Amino acid sequence: MSQHLPKMSTRILEVLERELGQFGKGKGQEKLGLWEVSQNESSGINTLRDAAEYLKMKDTPVGFPTETVYGLGADATRSAAVKGIYAAKGRPSDNPLIIHISDLEMLREILAPAPGSINTNGTANTGHDRIPEIYKPLIEKFWPGPLTVLLPNPTPSKLAPEVTAGLKTFGVRMPKSPLALSLIKLTGAPLAAPSANASTKPSPTTAEHVLEDLDGRIELILDGGPCLVGVESTVVDGLCDPPVILRPGGVSMDELRSCPGWEKVEKGYKDQSELGKSAPRAPGMKYKHYSPKARVVLYEATFLAGKGGVQTQDIDLFIEAQQAVNSPGNEVEQFHVGVIRTRHWPPAAGLRCSDFKVRETVKTDATQGGQEAIELDVQEADLYHITEGTTIGRLMDVSIGEDTRSIAQGLFSALRELDRRGADIIFVEGILDDQDIGAAVMNRLRKAASQIRA
Repeated sequence: MSQHLPKMSTRILEVLERELGQFGKGKGQEKLGLWEVSQNESSGINTLRDAAEYLKMKDTPVGFPTETVYGLGADATRSAAVKGIYAAKGRPSDNPLIIHISDLEMLREILAPAPGSINTNGTANTGHDRIPEIYKPLIEKFWPGPLTVLLPNPTPSKLAPEVTAGLKTFGVRMPKSPLALSLIKLTGAPLAAPSANASTKPSPTTAEHVLEDLDGRIELILDGGPCLVGVESTVVDGLCDPPVILRPGGVSMDELRSCPGWEKVEKGYKDQSELGKSAPRAPGMKYKHYSPKARVVLYEATFLAGKGGVQTQDIDLFIEAQQAVNSPGNEVEQFHVGVIRTRHWPPAAGLRCSDFKVRETVKTDATQGGQEAIELDVQEADLYHITEGTTIGRLMDVSIGEDTRSIAQGLFSALRELDRRGADIIFVEGILDDQDIGAAVMNRLRKAASQIRA
């Protein structure tokens, strides 16, 4: 579908101010009842106003940052606008989209509340509240932030049918980024916004990543600096008993279990929809996502034979496979092998190579919300044949740190960086998925992997 799109001129517009708005703090107002956009006539606010007008009038989505990854946003109430997302990404239309809201007032409007349930000044409702009680402890603790909740889709629905992909529920979250909240508020409608990458490619954590994938497919990218979390939101379903996690992300199971009503929350993301046998219950469940161009081999943390690095047989199998696809006399002489290290692998991951000839720190330029920029420690060396010692190609080694959150933040950037350097195959050292957002990291890596060593 995306190959028929007319070529567009894509612009990146910087919005680096921090004071873009705040939640109303008037007497009687809910904590998240009403987002108020700053009245300052700064360049950043004016850029957001222009982008909001674009979203109201055009059917082409806009790239914008959240605290998780960059999103590709369009008015979730207009079918033509939502179809523009599918076209730009090349994404299957049976994969539902998460909508993003600016405040609880907007959420209640989507849920078609009973008359008088909320006042126009953002004060708490006194009538029937359509927000299910099961979600209120989560909203109190994790919103705005990387948590998506599943809600019943009213009939008739204010959302475009393409958002839900035929499901009776929709996923919604309130992003933490003031830029995102202000953009949504100025647009005056919820934004449907999957990650701003071509479908199946690694999720973007900088504006430059969005440009790499969608240059010519969209017209506007708002640059708010690198994303803080680096993996998508956790998706939960509290409409069933016990509640379940449909997609791991920036909020862990232990954090969810600390909330009333969520003590027995279970994993629900290894169901048949991941295998393509039924409709997905939530975004990110059905199709293979987050894959770079290169072949990815994931070493699980529990794979004891891979504790010291890449196994010799994996390199041999890769070389044999590469040579097999070439005709006699045209065999590949130089292989580009990438390694992504986390906690235990030594430099070069045990592969035989020369001393590192290139050492480079790849760093994103700007920051979003004051966090540190993403830094990748990249080294390159000649790759040697394991037994013969002859040069057979180039080794590219990337360390993304030992801390789980730094691994999450740097993962997609590392995959993209090795893609950019021409890697044919990437070996990745996995981590245990029983703490913090380790489950989210490993969920993404398993989807990116061509092979898994476990």
